[in-house]
Amino acid sequence: MRKLLFWLSICTAGVAQAQKVPDPRPFAKTITGDDLKKHLYIVASKDFEGRETATEGQRKAAAYIENDFRNLGLLPGNGSDYQLYYPVFQDSLESAGLTVGDQSFEPDKDFFVSVSANYNAELLGSDVVFAGYGISDNNRDDYKGLDVKGKIVLVLGGQPAGSPQPAGRRGSAFYAKQDAAQSHGAAAVLILQSNPPRAFFGAKGNMYLNEFKKTIYPNSFYITEKVAQAILGDDLKTALSGQGVGKTYTANVGMKVHKTILHLKSSDVLGFLEGSDLKDQIVVISAHYDHLGKRDTVIYYGADDDGSGTVSVLELAEAFAKAKAAGKGPRRSILFLANSGEEKGLFGSQYYSEHPTYPLDHTTVDLNIDMIGRIDPNRKIGDSTNYVYVVGSDKLSTDLKPISEGNNKKYTKMELDYKFDDPTDPERIYYRSDHYNFARKGVPIIFYFDGIHRDYHKPTDTPDKINYDIMEKRARLVFFTAWEMANRNDMLKRDIPLNDPGR
Repeated sequence: MRKLLFWLSICTAGVAQAQKVPDPRPFAKTITGDDLKKHLYIVASKDFEGRETATEGQRKAAAYIENDFRNLGLLPGNGSDYQLYYPVFQDSLESAGLTVGDQSFEPDKDFFVSVSANYNAELLGSDVVFAGYGISDNNRDDYKGLDVKGKIVLVLGGQPAGSPQPAGRRGSAFYAKQDAAQSHGAAAVLILQSNPPRAFFGAKGNMYLNEFKKTIYPNSFYITEKVAQAILGDDLKTALSGQGVGKTYTANVGMKVHKTILHLKSSDVLGFLEGSDLKDQIVVISAHYDHLGKRDTVIYYGADDDGSGTVSVLELAEAFAKAKAAGKGPRRSILFLANSGEEKGLFGSQYYSEHPTYPLDHTTVDLNIDMIGRIDPNRKIGDSTNYVYVVGSDKLSTDLKPISEGNNKKYTKMELDYKFDDPTDPERIYYRSDHYNFARKGVPIIFYFDGIHRDYHKPTDTPDKINYDIMEKRARLVFFTAWEMANRNDMLKRDIPLNDPGR
């Protein structure tokens, strides 16, 4: 018995030794401001043209990231491929027409068409129904008593004085009017607005992921008073005053839209570091590498947004690769995920979350880095040179926030600011980066963020404005947290119910 106990104690000691987590500090020190800067001056350079999704600049950035993963010895994260491709669609307007009787009107002068908000059709109607502001909600119903089924509706743009913000899609008056017209069966909508939002129009529309629409909304044109005069005649002045009543007008109106759908593609870049005894469980470290591209010849460099996160992922990948080469690799596997399409609507992370290359129920956490290179000028408390916004650590797992805080207390000693965890946050920051698509699938997340600064989404977001010292410290915090996530005995509990009102 004594001999048996001796051997059991030896085995137990061996297992304990095997599970002892190595010191991460020597590898964290390889994450330096100088290396981050070197990468960022390439990723946010003129050559990459602002890295807009589905453009040559984005493809150059993807190739750079893939090459770095390959040189670090990471495995491809999508079978034999480092890139996970997904389709992107974009509408291109070929022509649009509007006639009233025998009078033809000029596009982009007399009427305006959003290519994304209209489908290919030629509509010919003889009745037009005026429906006030075209609002139909709990506060006001401009459609009351009107039969608009199958008819063209003419409504005023904007909102009546004192009206609440529209509750329709995207909180937009345009979409609220389109929603209301669709719900009452209208065939098309003419929106009278003397100065329509020109940014809403263009030869090409916004990119989107799904070619087939769940709901087809009525074609909708903005029109000027010149067009409205041809339909309403002497009633135009009363209508513009907001005092006009619902009424049907006899007018032969033709509305025509012809567009083509461009079939594009983009990609996420995936580098995989295989773990040891827990290699079937995954830690994801993510950032988006796309930005806004170019407007004519003006480049939006996106150094902070999110070049800073992208190059931090590269540096973390290098640190973990060096740890593995030294025989101190992680127990869990780590997926380094560089997403595209974030600026278009979280496209890349949405596609990954719906087509994961590693099971999401085996994914313990996503640590998402989006903008960690600048200082928030609106943050008036604490040390502005030693903080980071930590978002979402308390949303899905009671394990996560204590682990995050413990690693910060032990290693980086930064001020962890939870401002954007407030459920009433008007910016809704929690819903605005790629971690959200993991969270909505139940995967615990942390989103690391520096705040909104004056160069956000402007051409002036350039590498020379980055604070590389604080960026180094923030990146190391993510590394230390990831190190524990990859080496602790248990996956994170998922013990907080998902509360997802949607984006």
